[in-house]
Amino acid sequence: MDIVKTYQNVNNEIDSISFGISKMEDIYTKRNGRVDEPHKHNYYTVLIVNKAKGQHKIDFNSYELSNNQIYFVAPGQVHQVIENEKSIGFAMTFSNQFLIKNSIPLSFIDGLNLFQNYGQSPPLMPEPEQFDTIVNFANKIYELYHGNAAMKFLSIGAFLKLLLIECNNICAVNPANTDNDASRNNIIKNFKKAVDVNYRKEHSTTYYAKQLHITPDHLTRIVKSKIGKTAKEYIQARITTEAKRLLYFTDETNKEIAYELGFNEPANFSAFFKKHTNISPSKFKKSEIRA
Repeated sequence: MDIVKTYQNVNNEIDSISFGISKMEDIYTKRNGRVDEPHKHNYYTVLIVNKAKGQHKIDFNSYELSNNQIYFVAPGQVHQVIENEKSIGFAMTFSNQFLIKNSIPLSFIDGLNLFQNYGQSPPLMPEPEQFDTIVNFANKIYELYHGNAAMKFLSIGAFLKLLLIECNNICAVNPANTDNDASRNNIIKNFKKAVDVNYRKEHSTTYYAKQLHITPDHLTRIVKSKIGKTAKEYIQARITTEAKRLLYFTDETNKEIAYELGFNEPANFSAFFKKHTNISPSKFKKSEIRA
């Protein structure tokens, strides 16, 4: 049974609220410096970190919190912020509902190289001038959110889109202004959706290529060009991430997890897991529980 804490709504008290922004220092004060347990959201999270010390764990990968960082956490990713002292910055959350209501197509988010879903999710490290631009957008969003301007959420949506475009343009892979290929974006969207539905039983690039009516080589080229890893690597990252979640958050045995994730033999699962994590499933579980 999956026991990871899951936040369903951006606002726990008012379901209709689909966007939020807080200062990291206020969150720290409100929690009295207590560390939250690992959890996941059914919405997007962006952390704009001006100053911090500690760790940010995303899907069991640990990143050192420091100054001038930006983190992107996709829906479903397990994460935990561990602060050694009060951080300074912004935490923004928004759902698909917010995007739709404020004229931001879901394809816009899918086309960005920011929310990685599975595998490594390192922070963006902008140059000082770039970071200042992003912080200025965040400040404007914060002012709008806590103000009473007419059509404030439409304005927030516009500034959020500018902020995300600025972040995406910093990325080495797939800058937003160099690729407007709607067909490729659609293939990526459908590929990710197909993997989410079928990864527990289908592990081959060929299967997903057939579902999309393209060749495996063509799928691999598109995925590589858009998200920086091959289709096979993306599928393997999805399986590995789910294996880690099941090992940590459930009482299932290695054998049960192996069959749940589509492996014919537990030994095959153990070999796969060790190949992609450099540690056995049993040792991973023990090391994470002790951490």
